[in-house]
Amino acid sequence: VRNVLFLRKYVLLLFGCSSLVLVFIMLQNTEKELCDNQHIVTKNAALSSDKLAELKQKWLNELKKSPSLNGPDEPPRSDALPSVSSLECLINDQQTVQCLKAAGTDGQVYMPFDFIQNYFEVYGKMKHYDGYDRFEFQQSYAKVIYNPKVPYSYTGVFMTFDSYNVEARDRVKCISGITGVPLSTQWHIQGYYYGIQIAQFGMSHYSKELVQRPPTKQVYENAEDSIQGQWKPSNKDCIVDIAKDTETQSNVIKFSTPVSIPLGSGAALILGNTIEHILSFDLKMITNGSLSVVLETNDKLKQYTIHYITSNIVIDFDHKSNIYYGLGASRHWRHIARDLLTDLKKGIGLTDTRQAKKVRINILKVARLTVRGSGFIDNITLSTSEHLSQFHDASQWIYLNQDEETGGWKNEVERRLEGYKPIPAGWISAMGQGQGMSVLSRAYHVFQNPKYIVALSQAMLPFTKFPHEGGVRAVFMDKYTWYEEYPTEPASFVLNGFMYSLIGLYDFKALLEDNYELVTRLYDDGMTSLKAMLPLYDGGSRTFYDLRHFMVQMPPNIARWDYHTTHISQLVLLYSVTKDPVFKKYIDSWTGYLNGKVAKHN
Repeated sequence: VRNVLFLRKYVLLLFGCSSLVLVFIMLQNTEKELCDNQHIVTKNAALSSDKLAELKQKWLNELKKSPSLNGPDEPPRSDALPSVSSLECLINDQQTVQCLKAAGTDGQVYMPFDFIQNYFEVYGKMKHYDGYDRFEFQQSYAKVIYNPKVPYSYTGVFMTFDSYNVEARDRVKCISGITGVPLSTQWHIQGYYYGIQIAQFGMSHYSKELVQRPPTKQVYENAEDSIQGQWKPSNKDCIVDIAKDTETQSNVIKFSTPVSIPLGSGAALILGNTIEHILSFDLKMITNGSLSVVLETNDKLKQYTIHYITSNIVIDFDHKSNIYYGLGASRHWRHIARDLLTDLKKGIGLTDTRQAKKVRINILKVARLTVRGSGFIDNITLSTSEHLSQFHDASQWIYLNQDEETGGWKNEVERRLEGYKPIPAGWISAMGQGQGMSVLSRAYHVFQNPKYIVALSQAMLPFTKFPHEGGVRAVFMDKYTWYEEYPTEPASFVLNGFMYSLIGLYDFKALLEDNYELVTRLYDDGMTSLKAMLPLYDGGSRTFYDLRHFMVQMPPNIARWDYHTTHISQLVLLYSVTKDPVFKKYIDSWTGYLNGKVAKHN
C-alpha cells in the first residue's frame, strides 16, 4: 500500500513540475514575442512590468485550480461518521452487550469487536499505514503452511522447521551445557529431556543450515601462527602456552590457573565482538574449572557474565549479573557451541514456574572470555550461527538415549490427558519415534556413520507392539493400524503425532530405497489407515485433534489453529511424495477453513 501511495505522489509531483516548466517556457516566449514586435508598437509603450506580473499571476491561479495537483494522496475515505445511537443487544437470552444502531435503518447494528472476537473465536487488529488506518479481520491466527517447491526428501528441509526457534520457547528451561540440547518444563517444573522437543531442535537447525546464508565467523584463537589471541593473565600464576596435542594431532592452547581464584578470574582473551554472538570452542579439562564470558548489553549498558563451569548444575542466576551453566566434568575433548543471547535470556528469565519470564535484552558486545583451572582449549570462534554443531548435539542425544531393550525414546515424566488415566513415566510416543527417525536419517546423510542406521532399525520395534507391551501400536475398529502419540487405554488416536510417525517411517524407507520389508509394511499399513480415517477428523469448520469424543464419549477436542495448519502441512508433505487425491481433497477443504469457509449444511 505504501508503494502505491508513493507512486501516486511521485506522479503528481512530476506532473506539477512539468506544468511549472511549461508556464516558464510560455512566459519566456511571450516576452520574446513582445521584444520581436517592439518595432510594430514603437508609437505605443511596451507592456509594463505590472501588466506582465498580473498576467503571470493569472496563469498561476489557473494552474492551481487544476485537479491534477489536488488529487488525493491516499485511498478515498470519509471522515464523516453515520449518525448512530446506543442500543442494548440481548445475546441468546443470557447476556446483554452495548451496541450502536445507525439512524434511519432497522437492520444496521454495530457490535463491539471484542465481543465478536471472544464469541466467534476470530481475530483482528488495527493496522496503521502511511496516511490512513485499516482494521484487518482474520478467521484464524495461523497461516504458515508447508509449501515445498520439490517433493519432500529426508535430505531436505523438514516441513516449516526452518522457521522454528525451539530454544526460545517459554517451556524450554535452557539448553543444557552438558548435552547441548533443550531441557523441557512442559509437564514438570524441574526440567527433563523430552525426545520430541530435542528432535525438533535438531531438525530446525538442520533445516536452517540448508536455507540460510553462510554465517560470518571470527576465529580468535586456534594456536597456530596465523591466529594467536592476546591473552591477559590475572596474575603471574595464570599461565597460557601453546602445546602439541597427541589426540588431535594439532597445536592447542594449554592453560593453568589456580582453582582457588574467583570465578571470572584467570587468563582472559579479549574479543570485543559486536556482531557474532554464537560462541564455539573445543575444550578438554584436566581439573575443575570454568570458562566465563563477559557481555555488554543494552540493559542500561549493564555487563552480565555467563560462567560455564565443570559442574552438573543445569542453570542458575544470582539475580544480579552472574549466570551459571554446568558443563559436566569435560575430561575428554568436546566441541561446544553456545548461543550467548539465548543463554543470557534463559538465565535472566529463570523462574520457579514451568514458564520462563520473557526478557527483552540484546548483546551490544561480547567483551572477553576467561579460562580458569587447568586444561586445553582450541578454535575459539564467534559466528552468526552454528547450525550443524547444534544438529550434531541433537543427533548424539537421540543416538545415546535410545532404550536398548525397546528401541524407543522413553519420556521420564507422567502425562495426563483429560478423560484418560495418567500415563506413568517411561512411556514411548509414536511421534517421538517418528521424529527421532527423521533426525537419524539426516544424521546418516550428513555424517555417514553407520551407527545411525543401527539405531533406525531398532526404532521400529515399538511400532510392532501394543502399549501394554511397551509399544505404540493401536487398532481402530479392529481394522486400521494406528501409531499412538500417547499410549492411552483406550487409544486416543492423535492425528498430528500419527502423521509425524509416518513421516519418520518414510524417511527410513527412502534412505534404504525400499530394501527393508518391515519399514515398508509399517509405513504402508499406516498410510492405508490415514486415508480411511481422515473423514473422522473433519469437523466441518476445523479439524479434530484426536478421537476422544468417540473413544471415551467426551466433547470433541477441536484442534487449535496452529495444530490445524500442522495437519494441513503434514498432508501437503505426504501428497508431495504420493500424489494421492485423497490428501489433496482434505488439503483444499481444510485450507478453506482457515479463511472462514465451512462445510455445507442440509
